[in-house]
Amino acid sequence: MPSLQKALVRDAGGALGDIGTLIPLGLGAIGLAGLAPIPVLLGFAAFYIATGLYYRLPIPVQPMKAVAALLLTTQVSSQSLVASGVLIGLVLLLLGSTGWINGAARLIPRSVLSGLQLGLGLLLASMSVGLMATSLPVGAVTLAVLVLTLKLFPLWPAALAGLVAAITMGVALGAPGLMLPEVDSFALSMPELPAMDDWQQAVSALVLPQLALTLTNAIVLTALVAGDYFGEQAHRVTPARLSVTTGLANLFMVPFGALPMCHGAGGVAAHYRFGARTGLAPVLLGTALLMVAFMPGGLSLVAAIPTAGLGAMLLVAAVELALSRRLWTAKPSCWPVIAITALVTVWADPFFGLLAGVATETFRAAWLRGSGAESEDPADL
Repeated sequence: MPSLQKALVRDAGGALGDIGTLIPLGLGAIGLAGLAPIPVLLGFAAFYIATGLYYRLPIPVQPMKAVAALLLTTQVSSQSLVASGVLIGLVLLLLGSTGWINGAARLIPRSVLSGLQLGLGLLLASMSVGLMATSLPVGAVTLAVLVLTLKLFPLWPAALAGLVAAITMGVALGAPGLMLPEVDSFALSMPELPAMDDWQQAVSALVLPQLALTLTNAIVLTALVAGDYFGEQAHRVTPARLSVTTGLANLFMVPFGALPMCHGAGGVAAHYRFGARTGLAPVLLGTALLMVAFMPGGLSLVAAIPTAGLGAMLLVAAVELALSRRLWTAKPSCWPVIAITALVTVWADPFFGLLAGVATETFRAAWLRGSGAESEDPADL
């Protein structure tokens, strides 16, 4: 029984590991873009619970970052948001159900995947520093609590300890949380049906940028990182299945007011780093989101968590994602491929990072053949 209790505590703590991404983007869409709170929260809750039950591992659910960023910074209608969810869902269902995504994933060299992982980790780290800058004392103390708990007390729920520290410091110093306008938490208003202009805006502004990020980070890298952490236990976490579950969630939930959602390699690293080891973690987080959705004042309570504390949690997850074991064991001839892929990913986006990495890896392999060096398998890192 004690071992069962320890496992439960670790999964409960690990369930909080990825909220540094979920809360700023999810609540930002509610507060700044004016989306109805209950459909957004119910979408995340349902997808998290279904993911935990299906994969039986701590596979994350996150807002689609490109869509969320454009929603928060540009004029995107709710109808275009619905159109983007439907289109992305259909594309991912097609790629997953036909198995085409598995074939595409096998064609990507491991050196390129390592570079993408490093680049995405750096992007998350940059975002985390921006969040921590809203209150440096809160961010620094929360980060110290997280690191010390992970190092000295690995069986303790480090994410929970970090949240307690962040909230305590936030109350003492008046650190800002995520500001929300006055909204009706129980609003269930449904988006209107998209018109032709909404479909056109969705394709050009939302679908194409997001698909590049989803296919690399939310599908290919998520399967790779899950395999790194869980080995044979991750046999269900394939690119095809991740593509299908993401497609189904968006196709059937976004039209009812949910925010476009996906999985994510950084979320796997975050849940694992903070102790999650089974599908119980996502089920617990999904259940907590259900409580927030229907509990009076629940939304305001979550929004009061200092953004600097969320930034500290996100930074720990970013480092975990970026500094993978594969990075340290890479052969010297693969370092330029990894570096160029990561730099282009940070400078542009993961899709162009992927293209740059594949081009560099092709040149590397040709140079090795031309110089008479022994051929290296790019998957052997």
